[in-house]
Amino acid sequence: MLAVALIFSSLVLPSASAQGGEELLDRVVAMVDSEPILWSEIEELIGLGLVAVQEGESEDALRRRVLDQLVEERLRSQAVERFGFEQAPVAVIEEQVAEIRGRFESEEEFDRRLAAVGFSEAELRQLVAKQLAVLTYVEERLGAQVFVDLDEIRRYYDNVFAPSVTAQGQEVPPLDDVREDLRRVLRESQLNEEIVRWTEELRNNADVSVFYDEPRELPPVVDRVD
Repeated sequence: MLAVALIFSSLVLPSASAQGGEELLDRVVAMVDSEPILWSEIEELIGLGLVAVQEGESEDALRRRVLDQLVEERLRSQAVERFGFEQAPVAVIEEQVAEIRGRFESEEEFDRRLAAVGFSEAELRQLVAKQLAVLTYVEERLGAQVFVDLDEIRRYYDNVFAPSVTAQGQEVPPLDDVREDLRRVLRESQLNEEIVRWTEELRNNADVSVFYDEPRELPPVVDRVD
């Protein structure tokens, strides 16, 4: 649904230390209302394997897609914060963090990857907490608008499910045996459509600026070098 292939590119940013004793640490690649999105946020999601790489996708295309995802996530998070949704239980957050950790070959590899992208476990927990808050909002607010009736299930069974099963050379099970499975499939599809509409509405009502192709036009995030 709001999806969270493993690829890593180290964050290597140009240095400005020869000009005024400053070193470029990061840069703004987008603004969502008054909130910046940094280049490092793109690298963090990629480096931690939180975004699946599509077949044949270039690194530039991947980063552009991740940036668009970050913009959408920021829009949704801002909306959820305005509604004052409570943070997910700690146990649920820890379960999600453990799932991410489990994608790595070892605890040491997970720690190395966190360090490589400049991310702490506390920051990862904050990211997970925000995503869970959005999922809660989606289920409670948007999910309430989604209803799949028996006629929809029957049409999907006749026009999509049964032909697909037959094409695989398998016997089509009776509708009664798969009704609830098909209901879940249809509900998730409709809920995704609601999320897309909601996100488009948020974007249309927000001030979103993207600077991905204009790095030299942006004020960099810098640190003074002695």
